[in-house]
Amino acid sequence: MSEPLHVVCPSCRTTNRVQSAQLGSDPSCGRCKQPLFQGKPVSLDEAGFDKQVARSELPVLVDFWAPWCGPCRAMAPAYEQAARQLEPHVRVAKVNTEEAQALGARLDIRSIPTLALFMGGREIARQPGALTRPEDIVRWARAQLAAHAPA
Repeated sequence: MSEPLHVVCPSCRTTNRVQSAQLGSDPSCGRCKQPLFQGKPVSLDEAGFDKQVARSELPVLVDFWAPWCGPCRAMAPAYEQAARQLEPHVRVAKVNTEEAQALGARLDIRSIPTLALFMGGREIARQPGALTRPEDIVRWARAQLAAHAPA
């Protein structure tokens, strides 16, 4: 049975209602008409992060990174590939900790890269350090989601 889900547009941040059965049919934002999923990580600032985590009913996987970080750059291609496998059932995002320092401090991000998985407005799992193979990122995210699935 298809249920309506709230999905936040990565372009204009409008919250859209999408039937769960239609997630894979390339839904677009009702406001700006941009695709809700682009097969790549969405770059978020602090306000965008807060909106995605608080309003989206999809899990949100976030890579906290910085441009000067070698392991972050090494993980980036694998994270891009993982996004194509996880979307549209997981919102895949990136937060540049140099640009969103207050967010990094609020979430106690102590090392980068750090993957954090959010569901229902709260963090459910965290993985510090680079995962450089897309299958490792996908496996980790899916394992965490399965472990935190409602009974």
